[in-house]
Amino acid sequence: MNGKMKALVKHHKGYGAQLEMVAIPQISENEVLIKVKATSICGTDVHIYKWDEWSASRVNPPYIFGHEFSGEVVEIGERVTNVKVGDSVSAETHLVCGKCPQCLTGKAHICKDTKIIGVDTGGCFAEFVALPSTNLWKNPKDMPYDIASIQEPMGNAVHTVLAGDVIGKAVAVIGCGPIGIMAVGIAKAAGAAQVIAVDINEYRLQLAKQLGATTIVNSKCQDPLRVVNDLTDGHGVEVVCEMSGHPVAINQGFKMVTNGGRVSILSLPTKPVEFDVTNDIVFKGITIQGITGRKMFETWKQVSALIHSGQVNVKPLITHRFPLEQYEKGFDLMMDGNCGKVVLHP
Repeated sequence: MNGKMKALVKHHKGYGAQLEMVAIPQISENEVLIKVKATSICGTDVHIYKWDEWSASRVNPPYIFGHEFSGEVVEIGERVTNVKVGDSVSAETHLVCGKCPQCLTGKAHICKDTKIIGVDTGGCFAEFVALPSTNLWKNPKDMPYDIASIQEPMGNAVHTVLAGDVIGKAVAVIGCGPIGIMAVGIAKAAGAAQVIAVDINEYRLQLAKQLGATTIVNSKCQDPLRVVNDLTDGHGVEVVCEMSGHPVAINQGFKMVTNGGRVSILSLPTKPVEFDVTNDIVFKGITIQGITGRKMFETWKQVSALIHSGQVNVKPLITHRFPLEQYEKGFDLMMDGNCGKVVLHP
């Protein structure tokens, strides 16, 4: 397909982005061209938009950013067999090498040569995006495009929560950004006895409550350690899902987990974090797991099934929708924190 398209471009090494008319991408024999129907704003996109220390060290403007989306296949390469024109798809955003020991042993989600769509390559804040067919996930025909667009971040939440058993256990989700809120709903659907949501944003804590949190804790007003202690008869929670990245919150997570419990960390602290290895890790005998991405494609199957079955209702999480032209409103909301997921429609 030839012609021009609207695209949100990270146009310079500084704050903001701008809407431009650019060439529609051309596909190779192994690629697919997708008409983007919905694309959601991720925290990573906010980092790039604000141009912080991380983005300055990682991305190279000018380029189209954005990586969470759903859309319709409009063109396929000669060697593509897994999707057809008209299919509704989303995409695994990690482009992996397929050759390293991790890829060859079923652990492609931790491929050391991973490139991320919209970070290291052209992204989906546009009318069209071209991607390798092997990165596509076919959506159920009746799944709305806005819901389908948030499966990628929901995969992070599923991978974090289901990194171990949660049935009948007390689970604390620390940090209730959109992925943390999703984690609340997933933990509840997976059979957790208690789901304790911790944050300082009351708006997002209320969203966590809608998705199934049995207790919400605003750590501006309450001591999370005291609340957890009271709720668990002094034993602590069996599972901590750390989504905040804040050093104080991370330390609280290690202190509230029970002996033999699990701490799964998805958050990305901006600086090294100091904690008490002896007393909070070794003597407790806990398991710590770093979480990156989603299992390819085991987690995608879990995400799709949880949404399609109604076990996790993510509709309340999508709080705002804008045309792509109103991207500034979406990014302002994300930076203020007074929203759940913000979806843009090209």
